[in-house]
Amino acid sequence: MAGAQPLSTLPTAYGRLYRYLSHRWWLAFLLMGASFVCFGLLTLNLLHLVSANINFLVMNGLDAVRDGGLLQLLSLMALGYFAAAFYVVFKLCEKVLVEKLTYDKHKGP
Repeated sequence: MAGAQPLSTLPTAYGRLYRYLSHRWWLAFLLMGASFVCFGLLTLNLLHLVSANINFLVMNGLDAVRDGGLLQLLSLMALGYFAAAFYVVFKLCEKVLVEKLTYDKHKGP
């Protein structure tokens, strides 16, 4: 990148978590692997469960709501957001590791 500055001279451009992980690349690697597994496990069957739940609500209407179908749909949506949080952690760790591997201290990026 033209005019890019070394990571150590950009204290305000990146957050504290990014700077912490960039100094501890091994922790970023472990966290990236754990978040990848958690994201995969949470999203493995999520789309199928959501579509089955919506089908249940549509077919049974108010009886399905009384049986907890709406609450189950809300909990499935919460699981989707939880999985998205793991994906964001994965992408942060990926960015840290890619920049760590491609950055030359003497020449810059």
